[in-house]
Parts: sequence; structure tokens; C-alpha cells
Amino acid sequence: MSKNMKNIDVHALGKVAVLMGGRSSEREVSLMSGQGVLDALRSQGVDAHAFDPAEQELGALKLQGFDRCFIALHGRFGEDGTVQGALELLGIPYTGSGVMASSMAMDKVMTKRIWRFEGLPTPDWRMVASAEETCEAFTALGAPMIVKPARDGSSMGLTKVTDASQCAAAYALAAKYDDEVLCEQFIAGEETTCAVLGEGRFAKALPVIRIEAPDGNYDYQNKYFNDVTQYHCPSGLPAEEELRIQQIVEKAFRTLGCRGWGRADVMIRQSDRQPFLLEINTSPGMTSHSLVPMAARAQGMSYEQLCLYLVAQASLDSDLHQERAI
Repeated sequence: MSKNMKNIDVHALGKVAVLMGGRSSEREVSLMSGQGVLDALRSQGVDAHAFDPAEQELGALKLQGFDRCFIALHGRFGEDGTVQGALELLGIPYTGSGVMASSMAMDKVMTKRIWRFEGLPTPDWRMVASAEETCEAFTALGAPMIVKPARDGSSMGLTKVTDASQCAAAYALAAKYDDEVLCEQFIAGEETTCAVLGEGRFAKALPVIRIEAPDGNYDYQNKYFNDVTQYHCPSGLPAEEELRIQQIVEKAFRTLGCRGWGRADVMIRQSDRQPFLLEINTSPGMTSHSLVPMAARAQGMSYEQLCLYLVAQASLDSDLHQERAI
């Protein structure tokens, strides 16, 4: 990656739109990510401009002469394949995964089904459509249990249920964000995350980050707005444990057909040190608290270099299909 960095011609990147904001529940975080990316690209001499899809139609990207997009949108209407599909139709290359991979990765249940089929470790789960079914899932999965929207991020609408009396409220909260609600077996142990850069067999994991949140509560506030959560990179894990997590995350990334970059959340079960994949983000945060830049720094890549690398990798599904057909 460092060799590729030296060969990037910022002028050849053309006019770059940093897509930020949008209409999802993660708009606030997206604006912070986008501003960081925008400042970083401009500091490297890139002709970069902010573009908020909540304020302008995406078709304006073509009219305004943008050559490529850095997607700093999070959640629905940005990370779920919808924006990627629009950019495919407009013919404007973009950062991150393509339409299908973005759509699948956004859906936690679909992701888990694919990973389970491929033999990758992920906690047991149940899909529920009512408070009663949530109670039934609690009986089946045991305590504690995580209840969350199937297609949202940043821990929005998530509840850790420790007693059956909490099931109804947990379901109601998750259902505010999505009509598909996921109940997931809680894995007691250490929380980690691992980023990946690249595509296909060239996709490589960055150093693992071990997360210590207050009372183990890595929620929306502790992710983005508090400074009490501790992040360890180097992780402090045994070398063979870190390598195993990296290998699992690389396979998880490739299995979904992801490209460009991504970040998977992994729990290490305390009882036997077995890692479990929770979910993968195809448009990770780029705020001051974000973890992909932290892992990149541990490997010698600055925030500015990371942004430049990612925007230089912008591509279209259609281009990749043509290349593979030749």
C-alpha cells in the first residue's frame, strides 16, 4: 500500500465529491466523517467538495462535473447499495464496496447466513417480528441476549437483555429503526475490531484493535462522543490470536465480495478464546474517534494518506466486470 501511495497523481483524480450527511439515523456521524475526509483530501491537493444527498439530488453530481466520489455516508441510503447503484447508473466511480456487497453487508441477518454457510463463526440468532417472539428468542438463546435492528449501524436501537421482562421494550426500540429485528446470542469476552483494505486475494487486514468500553457498553455515545472508551492498538493479544482474527476477517470480507475497505467487529469468547464475527461495515466511520484510521496509523499510514489511498481506489462494478471478461 505504501508503494501505491507514492504513485498517486492527485490531479488525475479529478473533481472529487465527498458524500456526507444523507438521510439515515447516522447523519450526524456522517457529517463528522465527511468533514474529516474533505479536509484531508484538500490538504493533499485534491479538488474535493462536500456533497450532501439530503440537500441535492445525486444527479447533480454529473451536472457539476464530478469524476469520482468518496462515500462517507453511514447506514441507510448510503451504505446499503442504494447510493452505489445510483452512482453505477451515473458512471461515477466511488469508494468502497459495490451494490451487492454493500446491500448484503448492511443486512446483518443476510451477512450471518452467508458467513454461517461458509463455516465462519458468528453468534446464534433469531429473527423476530413481535415482543412475544423476542421472549421466545430469549428462552432459546439464553441470557444475556442482544436485540437490535437488522439493518442499521452505530449501535442504534440496540439493547442488551438480561431478563425476560426487558424483551418488549427492547423489541419496541429496535423496531423504531427497522421492521426487521435481530436477536443475537451475547458473547461474553473481549471486544475487538479489524479493518481490511484492498480487494479479492489482495485484501489485507490491518492491525486488530481491542476495545474497552465503560461496563462493556460500547454504545453510540461511547463510540463517537465520549473519551472514556479505551482503544488498544497494538491490541495486546497473543500474536497467534491476532493473526487468527485477521484471517477470519479477511475471509469474511472476501466472502461477501467487499472491496476497497471495510471493518468487522469481532468478539473473543472468554471461556475458550473463540472469535465470533458480529457484523461488517462497508463505509466505516472517519471521525476523530474512528477505528480504521487508528489501525492504519499503527501500520504507518496517516489519516490523510488513508483518505488519498481510498479515493484513488474508487471504481465501478461495471468496470470490474468488463475487466474480468477480457
